[in-house]
Amino acid sequence: MISRYSKFLTFSALLLITTGCRNKTDDYPYHSWSHYNGDKMGSKYSALDQINKQNVKDLAVNWKFVTGDLKDSRRSVIECNPLIVQDRIYLTSPNVSVIALNARNGSEIWRYDPDPGTTIRGTNRGLAYWEENDSSRIFFAKGIFLYCLDASDGRLISSFGVDGKVNLKEGLNRDEDNRGKSTTPGVIFNNLYVLGSTVGEGPGPAAPGYIRAFNVRTGAIEWTFHTIPLPGEPGYETWPAEAWEKAGGANSWGGITMDEARGVIYCGTGSAAYDHWGGDRIGKNLYANCVLALDAATGEKIWHYQVVHHDIWDYDIPCAPNLVQVKKDGKLVDAIAQPTKMGHLFVLDRDTGEPIFPIEEIPVEQSDIPREETWPTQPFPPKSLRYSQQGFFEADITDLTEEATAYVKDLTKNMEFGSIFRPPNRKEALILPQFNGGTDWGGGAYDPLNRMLYINNSNEAEWISMFPASEVEQITQHDLGLRIYQARCSICHGRNQQSGMASAPSFANLLQIAPTRTSDEIKTTLENGKGLMPKFSQLNSVEKEAIISFLNNTGKEIQLDARQIGLTFTNNIPWIATGHHEIKDDRGYPINKRPWGALSAIDLDSGKIDWQVPLGTYVELEALGYDPTGTFNLGGPLVTAGGLVFIGATMDERFRAFDKDTGEMLWEFQLDAGAYATPATFEVDGKQFVIIAAGGGGIPGTPPGDSYYCFAL
Repeated sequence: MISRYSKFLTFSALLLITTGCRNKTDDYPYHSWSHYNGDKMGSKYSALDQINKQNVKDLAVNWKFVTGDLKDSRRSVIECNPLIVQDRIYLTSPNVSVIALNARNGSEIWRYDPDPGTTIRGTNRGLAYWEENDSSRIFFAKGIFLYCLDASDGRLISSFGVDGKVNLKEGLNRDEDNRGKSTTPGVIFNNLYVLGSTVGEGPGPAAPGYIRAFNVRTGAIEWTFHTIPLPGEPGYETWPAEAWEKAGGANSWGGITMDEARGVIYCGTGSAAYDHWGGDRIGKNLYANCVLALDAATGEKIWHYQVVHHDIWDYDIPCAPNLVQVKKDGKLVDAIAQPTKMGHLFVLDRDTGEPIFPIEEIPVEQSDIPREETWPTQPFPPKSLRYSQQGFFEADITDLTEEATAYVKDLTKNMEFGSIFRPPNRKEALILPQFNGGTDWGGGAYDPLNRMLYINNSNEAEWISMFPASEVEQITQHDLGLRIYQARCSICHGRNQQSGMASAPSFANLLQIAPTRTSDEIKTTLENGKGLMPKFSQLNSVEKEAIISFLNNTGKEIQLDARQIGLTFTNNIPWIATGHHEIKDDRGYPINKRPWGALSAIDLDSGKIDWQVPLGTYVELEALGYDPTGTFNLGGPLVTAGGLVFIGATMDERFRAFDKDTGEMLWEFQLDAGAYATPATFEVDGKQFVIIAAGGGGIPGTPPGDSYYCFAL
């Protein structure tokens, strides 16, 4: 069965497929950007070379487009990688409106707002484009709906789904209510739109992360791949017998890539829910944390490779794999390269899923949390393919200054240090990479000419601990509210000085908002949800009152008998994480040694890092004479035939171009807000442009924005 996927591709054929076959969306291959991440193979590569190493110093803003729907909100995020088809650009705003622009000058052509008059914030990383004859469509998701627009005028296609949209909760084997349903676009194969999902991974009920193919004309579901297998399906035996009815997560939220010639899609999946305690899902938990190869026409699994067994760290596969080639024993081998949150690069044969470079199952520390059964080993690629800092030990404490070193040693003296797979337990423990990576959803950029993969990553420690949710006998109303907040709310809203998701009010904002709302108003929001916030109708009346007390800092004198409350906030999960907590030195910098963010070039033929440079800087340290330290970063790179790697992503809110051969920074531009998105490049009327979203807010503590910058010589 595998043999029909093993067609040999010459380099020229690969190049054509990688760029996308010529059609009316492209005057020439690579000269447009009509797919998320540039092409269906996710290369983020362009053959345009008008902007090159010699002249990039002259790059300047050609036009700037302000979406205009940021309004007065301090919460914003645009992570959109725009599409460019002929002379038209399609992009999204902080409110997840879809906008079409004239690519020459950035003037607005049309706009579609799914929620007119509202200021609901959401995350959207891009769009999908389909055309046939004179018909062209734009697909995008917001909240629980998948929308289909006419690309010519932005109107809903009424024949798609119900009046132009499909409810993404339909077709699941349960009706769980989760925040968001799809933040990253899928991929189109013939007349199918193959799409993953974003689901909850907290201790409450969570939807399963099935991968589905929708008919591009009607919106009907044509096939479904069960990432949590049903009885009788392969992988069912890696879960408890009833898991298919109860377990959630295992979702492909970071995008999907495709080998169109083979008719195969490739994607990575996230962790199972609950993502920090798995005592109710003992086993490997296939197909969570897996690279998957599926038949694009039928959804049939061809192969899988699991990169984390029984995940309790939230080490999702955060991005789609790049389809690449590797020269092995003098022959070119079609492969996929999968970056991960752990900073591990897995390079696998595209037809079989077998590792190109040896992967070793290494024994790891086991959990001491009751009823938990962690997997005894975890897969590690060669050290040369581990491109992020691995674990946090005393030797990794910052050496920025003597004062910082002393401060961090004192700060962490009662914390536990450990390896990358140290299981969360009762004690506050340091973890590196953190749950945001390593590499996050931005993924890597692949140059098919030199078979080099360019990847950015973060190196910033955090701490985590667990508490026994079900072992409490007496608890105050305030403390019950605190525990509910930690379990259900902190992942979106943050905790203490830590911010959460950019699309949600911060914890500090909630403390300001709560006193201005009545108890009934807060209860209504909890019961019905609001905007992208899901409903928490399963909470009982005591738990709702406890949340209100916590937010208002009251109820500390009210004692409750926890054994008689009938707690529902944990969904019968006995151990809950206190959350992911940032930890800083005496001046607010990361507590580990530099670089705190990096950009790497990995030679796929040798399986080794060719160069690695810090990515980003802290302006105040720069002024003191420090070399670039690197910063936490979010967003992906773009590589071009002009010899350049373009990337934003950093907390210093700059957009940069690096020499792809040496890692030398050749150009940078100061934006108004952080570019936590992946850039795109295109050509119109013989002129090359580079565009990136500057939405800010995607990294906690950074200011918001709602602009797209378009650069040219």
